[in-house]
Amino acid sequence: MAIEVGEKVPDFTLKDEQGEAVSLSQFSGKHVVLYFYPKDMTPGCTTQACDFRDEHQSFSDLNAVVLGVSPDEEESHQKFIKKHDLPFSLLVDKEHKLAEAFGVWKLKKNFGKEYYGIERSTFIIDPAGNLQKEYRKVSVKDHVAEALQDIKDSQ
Repeated sequence: MAIEVGEKVPDFTLKDEQGEAVSLSQFSGKHVVLYFYPKDMTPGCTTQACDFRDEHQSFSDLNAVVLGVSPDEEESHQKFIKKHDLPFSLLVDKEHKLAEAFGVWKLKKNFGKEYYGIERSTFIIDPAGNLQKEYRKVSVKDHVAEALQDIKDSQ
């Protein structure tokens, strides 16, 4: 069962691209934009990450931190960050436990094959640690601008 809008988001800890532990509780008092994406270096994921990069200062100005989450390894995240100059952390959810907690680890179909993977989704966690907004089955175009506007509107 996924976390519902309005509910307290349980604290979690995952490693970032440097192998450092990152916990939700570190960002108490800030908005957290937690976005789940399928795979580093793929076209849609790159566009989404670069859109977050391009609006990073706008999110910071609103006291918001952006965290990307995928099942990729630290080394893959490091390459992705370096190649696209990403100014935010990417978290490693290799066991997909956080993805399952948010209900975004789904059975997918591609070219007739079925497999489990991340359903592109974004969650805004308010400064008190409650789930403020969710975006499921995200279409990359205009998504980052929408998330930014929703944080502005909540202040």
